[in-house]
Amino acid sequence: MIGILGGAFDPVHFGHLRTALEVREALGLDEVRLLPLNVAVHREQPAADGALRLRMLEAAVANAPGLVADDRELTRPGGSYTVDTLTHLRDELGADVRLCLLVGGDAFNGFLAWHRPRDILGLAHLAVMRRPGSVLPRDPELREELERRRAARPADLHAAPAGRIWLQSVTQLDISSTRIRRTMAAGHSPRFLLPDAVLDIALAAGCYAGPQDPTATGEPAPGRREETHSDTSAQRGHDAA
Repeated sequence: MIGILGGAFDPVHFGHLRTALEVREALGLDEVRLLPLNVAVHREQPAADGALRLRMLEAAVANAPGLVADDRELTRPGGSYTVDTLTHLRDELGADVRLCLLVGGDAFNGFLAWHRPRDILGLAHLAVMRRPGSVLPRDPELREELERRRAARPADLHAAPAGRIWLQSVTQLDISSTRIRRTMAAGHSPRFLLPDAVLDIALAAGCYAGPQDPTATGEPAPGRREETHSDTSAQRGHDAA
């Protein structure tokens, strides 16, 4: 089974990497593919260009078995929609491969407002990454969808190519791409919030140097839609209608 984790990764940091690793181990995924978005549809565009974000992501996962940088959204023109990415993967991998889309808890709460949400469930399972103490969705339609599709054990995901929903608790690291960018723009070091190899690339490129808009939105994260961890297709604000 292949995990899919999308986001701006602007830049990638330990919150993204830790949650990807935890979900991979918990669900027995063969790999987790991390996909930087190209064009955000309903959020600020990334500060760093796609080629640089991909380079930082490749450096971050270079020594992380089972985590793979995937550039397919960067090579596709136009807005980055999860359903298009999953369709592309299905065409490439075939109908029988198990796909699991990793999404943040807060992003999942708005899942039915995403672009073609039920088509997404026809293409992949959902692994909803939840912070400790988070509550189930309040939207009755989404709660009904969750209860109908909820997997009781990881084996349920391996039994079918798509269509189930799994709730996965993950470690909550209070790290955000927004905070890293602002820290660097202020001339301070974000070391120990992201891999050294990623920081070295960002410093050499100067992509986050200088004043940054303090109101700019950051990378959504599992469990906290705007600020920490990852967005994942997560959590990807670009899927909202």
